[in-house]
Amino acid sequence: MRVSIITATFNCSDTIEDCLSCVQNQSYHEIEKIIIDGGSTDGTLEVIKRYKDKVDYWISEPDRGIYDALNKGIRMARGDVIGILHSDDLFADNFVVETVVDCFFRNSVDSCYGDLVYVSRDDTKKVVRYWKAGEFKREKFKYGWMPPHPTFFCKRHIYERYGLLNLNFPLAADYELMFRFLYRYNVSTAYIPKVLVKMRTGGTSRPGSYTVKSVLENYKAWKINGLNYPPTMLFKPLLKIRQLIPNNGPTI
Repeated sequence: MRVSIITATFNCSDTIEDCLSCVQNQSYHEIEKIIIDGGSTDGTLEVIKRYKDKVDYWISEPDRGIYDALNKGIRMARGDVIGILHSDDLFADNFVVETVVDCFFRNSVDSCYGDLVYVSRDDTKKVVRYWKAGEFKREKFKYGWMPPHPTFFCKRHIYERYGLLNLNFPLAADYELMFRFLYRYNVSTAYIPKVLVKMRTGGTSRPGSYTVKSVLENYKAWKINGLNYPPTMLFKPLLKIRQLIPNNGPTI
């Protein structure tokens, strides 16, 4: 089973090497590495070029934002499974991809996900938020639940069948995609009860960034996918607050 890992980059010279290195150090070696850069000018491309022998495909050109870049990568991917690793992010250990592949085989599913921790930008061993995803129950979507998108791995044929990230959702395309796959189309999934990804704080997704616009986008995601249900999206920020409670997660 080949796994495509897609990374969107833009002026991230301070973090991209850690991202590339953690993929290179994975115990599982059937990995296709794809980098979609938005036209960086800060030295990011120089770092990528140092890893060119370990990267299967990379391109640097203007795009319409991170979701547009990820869609480009998904279209290019030739792996059986597709995963996303943002330029600020790290796999939690060297066995993440191996664990994911084992999950697909053991559970005979079309997707899987795990837990995520937010870590200090300057000290990736310091956990500041723990996102424990928990076992999948379809009805949990009605109360603001979603898997952490950076831990979400999905078979390529699901993207081909049900579509890519919807660029009409500039803040919540990841939520809409997972809602579409897991709720609307009942794509099979499995929960891996361990931390798969470490996300640095200060990136595009931050604790406390839940705004009126994102609430409306989440509700719009329901509507376009055929769910007419009272707006319970206010539960979502409460779930995020719980993730900030001290001692609510592991020490990495």
